[in-house]
Amino acid sequence: MQRTTRTIRRTALTVGALIASLGLPAGTAHADDTAPRIDLRVLVVSDGGPSTDAIAAELDAAGTPYTEVDLQQSGRSVIDAGFLADTVDGRPRAKFQAVVLPNDNPFPAGSAEMAALAAYEQTYAIPQVDAYTYARPEAGLQYPVSGGYSGSVDGVQAQVTAAGKAGPFAYLDGTVPFEDNSPTVGESYAYLSTPAAGADFTPYVDAPIPGRSSTRGSLVGEYRHDGRRELVVTFVYNQYQQQFRLLARGIVEWMTGGVHLGASRNYFAVHVDDVFAADDRWDTQLNCTPGDIDCPQGEGVTNPIRMTPADVDQAAAWESSRNFTLDLAFNGAGSVDQRADNNGVDLLADKLIADRDKFRWVNHTYTHAFLGCAQDTAVVPWKCATTTDGSTKWVSSTTISDEIATNRAWGQAAGLPLDTSELITGEHSGLKVLPQQPDDNPNLAPALTDNGVTWLGSDNSREPDQRQVGLATTVPRYPMNVFYNAGRAAEQVDEYNWIYTSRAQGGSGICEDHSDTSTCLSAPLDTSTGYADYIVPLETRIGLGHVLSNDPKPHFIHQSNLAEDRIAYPVLDGVLDGYDALFADNTPVVNLRMKDIGTELQRRAAWKTAVSAGQVTAYRIGDTVTVQAPGGVAVTATMPTGTTNGSTGFGSAYAGEVSGWTASAGAPLALALPSTTPSLSATVDVSHKAAATRTAPRTRVPAGATRQVPYTPDN
Repeated sequence: MQRTTRTIRRTALTVGALIASLGLPAGTAHADDTAPRIDLRVLVVSDGGPSTDAIAAELDAAGTPYTEVDLQQSGRSVIDAGFLADTVDGRPRAKFQAVVLPNDNPFPAGSAEMAALAAYEQTYAIPQVDAYTYARPEAGLQYPVSGGYSGSVDGVQAQVTAAGKAGPFAYLDGTVPFEDNSPTVGESYAYLSTPAAGADFTPYVDAPIPGRSSTRGSLVGEYRHDGRRELVVTFVYNQYQQQFRLLARGIVEWMTGGVHLGASRNYFAVHVDDVFAADDRWDTQLNCTPGDIDCPQGEGVTNPIRMTPADVDQAAAWESSRNFTLDLAFNGAGSVDQRADNNGVDLLADKLIADRDKFRWVNHTYTHAFLGCAQDTAVVPWKCATTTDGSTKWVSSTTISDEIATNRAWGQAAGLPLDTSELITGEHSGLKVLPQQPDDNPNLAPALTDNGVTWLGSDNSREPDQRQVGLATTVPRYPMNVFYNAGRAAEQVDEYNWIYTSRAQGGSGICEDHSDTSTCLSAPLDTSTGYADYIVPLETRIGLGHVLSNDPKPHFIHQSNLAEDRIAYPVLDGVLDGYDALFADNTPVVNLRMKDIGTELQRRAAWKTAVSAGQVTAYRIGDTVTVQAPGGVAVTATMPTGTTNGSTGFGSAYAGEVSGWTASAGAPLALALPSTTPSLSATVDVSHKAAATRTAPRTRVPAGATRQVPYTPDN
């Protein structure tokens, strides 16, 4: 990432005032030949609002250590000189590399805590993020009443400025669209304003001021004053909104100077289940799926949905056009049955096997059998069958092993490039499924071990956390709301209407019975237009939200969705087109296979545990970053391009920087930053008199200025 180098005005402190304010020993305060130690940890000061919570969530997801001080909590830590800095081995230490505040000054007038923060930031050149603040001169901006704007920015198309693209937001293409998901709900409130007269303020993200089309107001900008740097954000957000997700990386890179523990990438993987098999079809008259055990109205499967060779051609062409690889989860028995019923002919299998190297392949068991408890289908919904003593009847370990091994052997005989450590059972069966089966099949773990399975697909909607099943580790997968039993758009909409409308409207009434269901419909969708007009945009937004959340978990659909109307592609294209319109070429979607996703999740969990336990330390002195973590815990970090780890380069390129995992043997890891990396610390300039110990002014908003919830700048 290219960065603009700016001269930082040095703090105006007397040496005596500096030593007193920070508690540093006399004679050691930043001698020219002694760089201070800057710990790689962020201080987040929260008032319980959504904006500071969003930044904390971003740090959590990336694995960046931070300390949170909640201003609402009694008994909280007091932010004073000793809390912020001390000495280690005779060297001055700044305990935090950046400070995040709810706004530009959340403390009462005359606050000693704000004075301590200001002195600390000046002394060590520590950046401050104002998570959501009112536009006012104290933040480098004019009041909104002076030709600016206060109000909703729902649906606004903000832009990254030239300075933003040359600086912390270089990974974006330029447009930052603000969500407008409901015409009746206000989603984003902002203050748009221009820099105050004489202020050293650089907008990074701006938008047109309503009524002044030729004038743009800042939404995110940098304010430099009194030897301090503040990133001033003047719109409210939460961690789930797209506008924050787009800007979160830049906020972190700005406040850390691109040198921090943790890493963030944008991931997207799509598993296609039931390949070679045929999926049962939704019956629009019966409102169920004949062949499914919970469809008592009809047992016979009529007109099942199965891909054709032309669908394989389309899938391969789509992959090529998108530079994206699909993961095909296959059931070999589907082809065996097809050949048995058609005099040995299976054109679909022939085509898929011929094109096998164009896809990734995952064992989905041979027949797609249910591998949990033995199912009693005499009732709806089904229940687990029991023995005479009332205990649960389980599918045997032998049956499970046969499903795994037979499908593997079939795939290897067909030349499919398998990774035998991966497995997805049919319907994620064998794993617990509530309410009928509250425990895993006890025979599952031994069968996985016997067959060398170490990565097991699970349903994220049931179990969002990774866990162990014997020697295997689960990989939670997001189910896309594109149904397995729909090959036509009209079928998808009909079933969607059945699920998500009220009984009075001809639906199932699920929404009436479960108030937490978020996709309920006020009226049925038009079966001819509802898929393109409603379902596709909704599923696109949900999928893109996962991609923008540093979440590597895969999504899954079914082979039926690539057949007939090929209803999956509009959603997949929506996600990828939306992404391409937002991000620069140096920030591509990362498309991993299942075992690599599992490894990423596993490493994150171990790293999070080590950080939470205080077992990770990291700091920067000059151009060297030192990290220590427990042996066996891989270290994750983001550094400027050109950073080296010994004689080798560190990490891999992403979003204009380098990041990745590095093995740790328990000994300190030393990373050498390129010499062009801006220093985090400032040298005391004693040519001016003390001003840093003064409290930042708390000028009240003038009469007539609009001050809207959820942020009020005064206490």
